[in-house]
Amino acid sequence: MVHHSGSIQSFKQQKGMHTSISEILKEKTLKPSRRSLPCLAQSQTHPQNINHFLSMPLTPDDKPQTHPQDHLQSVPQLQVQDQAQLADPWLQHQAQDHCQIQAQHTQPLTHSHSTSCTLISSKTGLAEAVKDHYEEEAEASTYEAGRTDESFLIQKPATRAKLEARVDSLQGTNPGQPSGLLFRDGKKRIDYILVYKKSSPLVEKRVTFERNLRAEGLMLEKEPSLTNTDIMFVKIHAPWDTLCKYAEQMNIRMPFRKKSYFTDWKSKAMGSRFHLRCRQIKSWLPRNPMKLDKEALPDLEETDCYTAPFSRARMHHFTINNRHTFFSNSTRSRIVHHVLQRTKYEDGKSKMGINRLLGNGTYEAAFPPHEGGYKSRHPIKTHGAQNHRHLLYERWARWGMWYKYQPLDLIRRYFGEKIGLYFAWLGWYTGMLIPAALVGLLVFLYGFLTMDTSQVSKEICEANTTIMCPMCEENCNPWKLSDSCVYAKVTHLFDNGGTVFFAIFMAIWATVFLEFWKRRRAELTYDWDLIDWEEEEENLRPQFEAKYSRLERVNPISGKPEPFQPFTDKLSRLMVSVSGIFFMISLVLTAVFAVVVFRLIAMEKFASFDWEFVKKNWQFATSGTGVCINFMIIMSLNVVYEKVAYLLTNLEHPRTESEWENSFALKMFLFQFVNLNSSTFYIAFFLGRFAGRPGKYNKLFNRWRLEECHPSGCLIDLCLQMGVIMVLKQIWNNFMELGYPLLQNWWSRRKIKQTEREERTRGGQNVENKVQLPQWDKDWNLQPMNAHGLVDEYLEMVLQFGFTTIFVAAFPLAPLLALLNNIIEIRLDAYKFVTQWRRPMPARATDIGIWYGILEGIGVLAVITNAFVIAITSDYIPRFVYAFRYGPCVDKEYHHENRCLQGYMNSSLSVFDMGVRWNVSEEQSRYCRYRDYRASPWSPVPYDFTLQFWHVLAARLAFIIVFEHLVFGIKSFIAYLIPDMPKSLCDRMRREKYLMQEMMYEAELEHLQKERKKNGRRYHHEWP
Repeated sequence: MVHHSGSIQSFKQQKGMHTSISEILKEKTLKPSRRSLPCLAQSQTHPQNINHFLSMPLTPDDKPQTHPQDHLQSVPQLQVQDQAQLADPWLQHQAQDHCQIQAQHTQPLTHSHSTSCTLISSKTGLAEAVKDHYEEEAEASTYEAGRTDESFLIQKPATRAKLEARVDSLQGTNPGQPSGLLFRDGKKRIDYILVYKKSSPLVEKRVTFERNLRAEGLMLEKEPSLTNTDIMFVKIHAPWDTLCKYAEQMNIRMPFRKKSYFTDWKSKAMGSRFHLRCRQIKSWLPRNPMKLDKEALPDLEETDCYTAPFSRARMHHFTINNRHTFFSNSTRSRIVHHVLQRTKYEDGKSKMGINRLLGNGTYEAAFPPHEGGYKSRHPIKTHGAQNHRHLLYERWARWGMWYKYQPLDLIRRYFGEKIGLYFAWLGWYTGMLIPAALVGLLVFLYGFLTMDTSQVSKEICEANTTIMCPMCEENCNPWKLSDSCVYAKVTHLFDNGGTVFFAIFMAIWATVFLEFWKRRRAELTYDWDLIDWEEEEENLRPQFEAKYSRLERVNPISGKPEPFQPFTDKLSRLMVSVSGIFFMISLVLTAVFAVVVFRLIAMEKFASFDWEFVKKNWQFATSGTGVCINFMIIMSLNVVYEKVAYLLTNLEHPRTESEWENSFALKMFLFQFVNLNSSTFYIAFFLGRFAGRPGKYNKLFNRWRLEECHPSGCLIDLCLQMGVIMVLKQIWNNFMELGYPLLQNWWSRRKIKQTEREERTRGGQNVENKVQLPQWDKDWNLQPMNAHGLVDEYLEMVLQFGFTTIFVAAFPLAPLLALLNNIIEIRLDAYKFVTQWRRPMPARATDIGIWYGILEGIGVLAVITNAFVIAITSDYIPRFVYAFRYGPCVDKEYHHENRCLQGYMNSSLSVFDMGVRWNVSEEQSRYCRYRDYRASPWSPVPYDFTLQFWHVLAARLAFIIVFEHLVFGIKSFIAYLIPDMPKSLCDRMRREKYLMQEMMYEAELEHLQKERKKNGRRYHHEWP
């Protein structure tokens, strides 16, 4: 077999290693669908600068050259060495662990015994300590420290000479190896990092756990931290045999060796010529600037490999060019994490798993290491990427790449399918916002261009003689309708003829977005080999096992006894949790009520303000201050809600981590959705609806008069509420996502430098020698990923989706603001994952989980709320009724909007007699106008509702029914028309299944024929 040399050209030459040249000329190779990981896991497309040490082939007998038993033979010689030669800090720490374990089981007999244990003078203690030392470092030789990014640290004087000697010795041997990626021997790759404190008292659990890890086949090596003397790192490496063993158990799909004599079925299709012409025409068009350059991202090149579940019995079927790189870094980390989750640290059914050791403080952290630094002194165009992290930073996380498509395959390979699906969904959502933002912008521009020609705005601005009733009863005076001319024009920007069309469009858009996301998800799961993947049976949560350890039943899947929660206990805890949810929702409503009271008080103060500018624009002043105070209350309560949701979720005692995450996510969504939208619902559906009329106003606590809407409608208040909260919340979220981790990392680096400076000053050293930090130390100083995983990321986007769809009829610019925010959000999240957070464990997933159901619920709620906003909050229905029933166009054939609305404002304003209340004697100022459909004071039944009021009410109810049924019918029809999986993808899957069976038959036949030929037996070409 020809080994891979690290270049793309040699990889292409190896494609037909099992086929002769004549066969290649006769048959065309199959070009199957693009698969993300197939052959790329073997490092044919690794970055240039790391190929030279990742592509070293291994012999079939890839065993350690030095065994622990060989080292143990030298224990008697080590016992007689000088104590100074045993002064290695790591070996002393092992001996201290051994002594602590002995002290936990035996009582100290004499002072001399404890002293001898401390100095490792006891032959038994020394032998066991050295045994543990050599078991953990079977092939450890020299400390490896090479080229990384520009992170340095001033070292302590005591360790500076030793570290400089290690660095010098390594730079003389392997100067090009990145620091912190390999063991000390420079060969074994670090797949996982465990961190613990030397001062931790839980030594026995840790030592037992690490011994069991070695028994599982993992290799361990310890290294002290250069930034904290109390921190110790445990580096874990998974050998080839261990990787193969657990890859088979976990059914990990790997590239499968295939023959090249299967012809491309697409080339014989009827439409092949048409597709060829389309490709030719596309080649003439200018290149899409949003697409990533494949030359800059060689890992995204298409391959001809299929994948199959790995099997050691059929290892010869798989394309194994290089054992070092056959399993990708994320796959190796996932396998090690699988072992860590199932390794015991004590005797007992539930005494296993790294999560429990992290919970009880045995270990401080556990994470896979980053693949080196994310920056380089040399440009990536000329020198290439030094690792995948550097490649992700340059082609994804940099701000200069904001207009480019995301390298989803590379994201998936580095961070795992779960995070890859999040960024795929976020990118899909952002792309779908483009048409919604364009249509919303066109509706806004339509309102802007017709603002001066609107008949309603004209009548309000020209109503110099129309006297409006006072806004308060003590210090307020009547005012002219023309004073609110600017307010009326701004209202027309959002409340115009395009509002209904945009509401229907956004309801259909939400359905199309979700249906096409199903198709996109199906393509991703196929490309990422997740079609046949079934989620493994999850381990029980430690809290669940501890609570219900005495009650057991047989698991119907595994057939093993496990703790279970009785139905009555589960129901009672669920009822308590639901009660807590309703209590928190009532707290939100109380906060909204407080904001309403503030608006009532502010309305009276601003309406009677001494400053003429504020008095003239009291509506804007009242709404603006109320929104700002409401936003501060929202952000304050969000902190409380997170703690309450965490408490209620733990009270329920979910069985597994996924159940806990789904329950927590649902509570957080309910809390924050109600918190964010409760005041918006009040303004949309309750503001001005129960104010009463002049002379008979409804008052709150018999003190404050309820707030009224402007004569041009309440929609502008709703628009202002949505705009301010949406903009301020997005700014705050972006700061918390990026600014807060940046400040934390900066503060930790500052403390480290300050501590080192103080120690250097105490030692009397003035020379600053800087030594590069290894990768595990750099990762330890980064911030860990959020404890709730991707819940916060999804929650932010789902709440934004609700803001974009639920009240979009009142604020057509919401999709545009969401689009601009998401363009920034993608790069913020990318920068955070690549540079500010430790590398998360690459987890697998086939969908976005509970969030899809929440999105569907928001889509249904959006149809209902938009119907009510147009019918009740907007003035569209009153204008429509007036134009076709009471306006000048009733008996005429033409229906021009402006002509048909002549006299609309006069028709929508009622008359009130102020003579009795304000003792007015002049005839011209005796009457004032107010917004309502009531009879005049001189009518037989004064201030009674007119016939026009009932016509408007009936039209509103009819519009709600027609709008909802029409939109729901369109949504259902579109969902029926769009299949969840593309037909071409179904054909490819069936074709691949057929080809996989053929390839397995042919590969097995070839293997058996080789075996018979090797043994000297006769063989035939037919199936044996």
